[in-house]
Amino acid sequence: MVLSVVALILGLLSPAPAQAASLQEVTSFGSNPGSLQMFRYVPDGLPSGRPLVVAMHGCTQSASAFDGETGWTKWADAWGFALVLPQQKSANNANSCFNWFQSSDFSRGQGEALSIKQMVDKMAADYGTDPSRVYVTGLSAGGAMTAVMAASYPDVFSGAAVAAGLPFDCARSVTEGLSCMNPGSNLTPQQWGDKVRAADPGYSGPYPTVAVWQGSQDTTVAPMNMTELVEQWTDVHGTDATADVSDTVQGYPHKVYQDTAGRAVVESYSITGMSHGQAVDPGAGATQCGTASQYLPDMNICASYWIGRSWGLDATDGGGSLPAPAGLTVTATTDTSASLSWTAVDGAASYRVYRGGTQVGSPSSTSFTDTGLAPGTTYSYTVAAVDGSGAVGASSTGAQATTTGATHQCYTDNNYNQVAAGRAHQSLGYVYANGSNQNMGLYNLYVTHTLEETSPGSFVIADSGCPS
Repeated sequence: MVLSVVALILGLLSPAPAQAASLQEVTSFGSNPGSLQMFRYVPDGLPSGRPLVVAMHGCTQSASAFDGETGWTKWADAWGFALVLPQQKSANNANSCFNWFQSSDFSRGQGEALSIKQMVDKMAADYGTDPSRVYVTGLSAGGAMTAVMAASYPDVFSGAAVAAGLPFDCARSVTEGLSCMNPGSNLTPQQWGDKVRAADPGYSGPYPTVAVWQGSQDTTVAPMNMTELVEQWTDVHGTDATADVSDTVQGYPHKVYQDTAGRAVVESYSITGMSHGQAVDPGAGATQCGTASQYLPDMNICASYWIGRSWGLDATDGGGSLPAPAGLTVTATTDTSASLSWTAVDGAASYRVYRGGTQVGSPSSTSFTDTGLAPGTTYSYTVAAVDGSGAVGASSTGAQATTTGATHQCYTDNNYNQVAAGRAHQSLGYVYANGSNQNMGLYNLYVTHTLEETSPGSFVIADSGCPS
């Protein structure tokens, strides 16, 4: 009975008609610590170097109830990208919700978050998907998990779209989760932003752009969560929560928040009159998609179309026609930096430099120095040219740079010994890593973690692989 009430409050989504024949299950994709299932949809003849979209269902749904019904398979076929649909198991959550409210599942390198990241790695290995064009989206509990992936793996995702979801680290228990959903949790933008920055404290690169879709009459996930999401991600991007553009899209209020360079980093869509769900617009029109159901209401706007369009999926190679830069070369390295150069591209106004698929620079010249790196570590880079309209061309072939110096030291031990060795400290019965202040759990002999020393006297939890 309690589970039924919780399911109702969570706005759990009713299964839509399955289309399992269009999906392929992948049974081996890494250690899978979150014990999730992986499904993928890959259009016939998809070439390598194409984008990847990770789309996550809501509670009580499945991958096969979220692929075509939301329109994502239509756009995968039309625009040429691969689709991954993680699926929760009832053994993990009685209502098949992603456990967005459990720190063991929303933390980098742990649980469900790591399982989803491993699905992305599997697609890169099997299909050569473009690491600089990986995106994540989801509805309800899947929307909350979308915020998790954007915060915990900013180096993996270029864009995120949250439909009827929650800010990152809004709750750490079912009880807190219910309260966060409705009436909502009101924090300052900096408080929200600090939660994202704490998810990967050593990260200094760019964060994913974020789009927020929310029904104005949603009583399951209160509309104030859209405001809190906007505040969280505008703060992360270093801008304010005052919209730079306020207009309408197919009659619905739409706001755009730009960074100091004028780039749209956060968007919001308020779907007037819609309750809990994601908007679809069934039909064969150029902007139409989906199959209407209780939690996929026909609102005469296709959310997946506008989300994919904002990511440039409707255009080839990032929307630009400029060729890939040639001659990408590593010219110098230090303990913490790598310098690159490449051949100029005619018509280029600037360039984008990607480290491991994540943009780390936008120089106007044909050279760039990436800083803040770890000693003794190998990094992969690509470069793309950007024309005067901002359209990004094809990416170059990769180049690898290995920084000088020794790799970070790793220490695996129980919490008691970590404190005794001066790598952590305890307070009120809990242990925290020195430097990062990450919570390591109870102060006793039965909890073990691996700590990575990222700088003298500063440590981060690195249970999933050390050095990172």
